[in-house]
Amino acid sequence: MAYTRKDVSTLTRTERRRFVDAMLELKRRGEYDEFVRMHLEYYTSDGEDGLRTAHMTPSFLPWHRQFLLDLERALRRIDASVTMPYWDWTRDRSTASAPWTDDLLGGNGRRSDHRVTTGPFAYAAGHWTIKEGVTDGKALTRDLGRAGAPIALPTKAELDRALADSVYDVWPWDSTVTKGFRNKLEGWGTGGGSASWLNHNRVHRWVGGAMLGGASVNDPVFWLHHAFVDLQWYRWQRRHPGARYLPARAPGPSDEQHDRVVARDQKLPPWDVTPAALEDVSRVYRYA
Repeated sequence: MAYTRKDVSTLTRTERRRFVDAMLELKRRGEYDEFVRMHLEYYTSDGEDGLRTAHMTPSFLPWHRQFLLDLERALRRIDASVTMPYWDWTRDRSTASAPWTDDLLGGNGRRSDHRVTTGPFAYAAGHWTIKEGVTDGKALTRDLGRAGAPIALPTKAELDRALADSVYDVWPWDSTVTKGFRNKLEGWGTGGGSASWLNHNRVHRWVGGAMLGGASVNDPVFWLHHAFVDLQWYRWQRRHPGARYLPARAPGPSDEQHDRVVARDQKLPPWDVTPAALEDVSRVYRYA
């Protein structure tokens, strides 16, 4: 039977506590840091050689869908009542609203060093030490809204522009494409400043701190953010019936993207699953 993922702002006090407790237990067991390591390993840009599976590529959405499913299953082994909530950043846009409350993810980092000092994931609480990262810092950090160079969260209108594109992705299947739903949602834009970061990408930069770069999984908001991104794929499919993941076939030997992107029916590393198999998850979960 399919379970339900809820808007984080609608969780009851008990649901919030059980979600937080399951996350902390996963961290205590050492399992959580495996997810950080995996994301770091597969954070490959289109400026590098080799296969891209997680970012700047059509498989951005199915890769993170499977990644999120793995984390959610790990949480549910601890507490079967837990499902991954999503953060609707087009609506909950305040640094004082969910999920930035003391009983969920805690708030912003302090001005001096961006260290988070409130909530269960604060370093001083003793349960959330950063062990896998791009720096030696041990504390979770955030810079909500980037006080030094302010940016705004994406709006519903900006998200709708991505959802309106009826084509999943286009050649050359990377960060440079200006057409296609995938990159309009992933958010590799053109130009400079905040306008160059769209939707998914701009949210990472709005949160700042640990949410920047390949080790962004160190901030638990990563999962709530990606659950909302996953919901957009779910909505896009319903807005454009019959639209499918692209490319349908792998680029040929003469194509510059040969062996660099995953086609619809190819295995999606590191799992034994294809993008096609991840297009319909209605038997696994649904969104409230």
